[in-house]
Amino acid sequence: MPGMTETVPAPVRLAPGDPAPDFTLPDAEGRPVSLADHRGRRVIVYCYPAALTPGCTTQAVDFTAAAGELAEAGLDILGISPDTPEKLQRFREQEGLGITLLSDPDKQVLTAYGAFGTKKLYGKEVQGVIRSTFVVDAEGRIEQAAYNVKATGHVAKLRRDLGLG
Repeated sequence: MPGMTETVPAPVRLAPGDPAPDFTLPDAEGRPVSLADHRGRRVIVYCYPAALTPGCTTQAVDFTAAAGELAEAGLDILGISPDTPEKLQRFREQEGLGITLLSDPDKQVLTAYGAFGTKKLYGKEVQGVIRSTFVVDAEGRIEQAAYNVKATGHVAKLRRDLGLG
């Protein structure tokens, strides 16, 4: 019909208690990593737009710095972006990152988590990765879901929310 516009489906928004979408993605070395591998431990799944960019670097460096303390508290960290494993490997080496970074070039996992969709960038609406962080409990359910998080100071806030800060 004339005048009909194509509607983009509203992105998924996960909430506490929802089952966390399972996934298997390659890490920076190209090895498959599954969320299911972490059953029995809590997992921080964080979604970020691009390796080797300033905000994403700040966030990854902060997560690396907090990784030991988070691991002691029973939390593993998985970072997901649309970057290739090769780019993730460069990111890890260049920034000395000690966390697991996963490659989701077709954005299926990012979409399943509601972390890909329409966002505002410099006042314009664009399709892209929505910086988001999820805490998945030991049974594989969403414990916390935060969308549109800020890169700077986010890890400190998350630690406080988890009672670690």
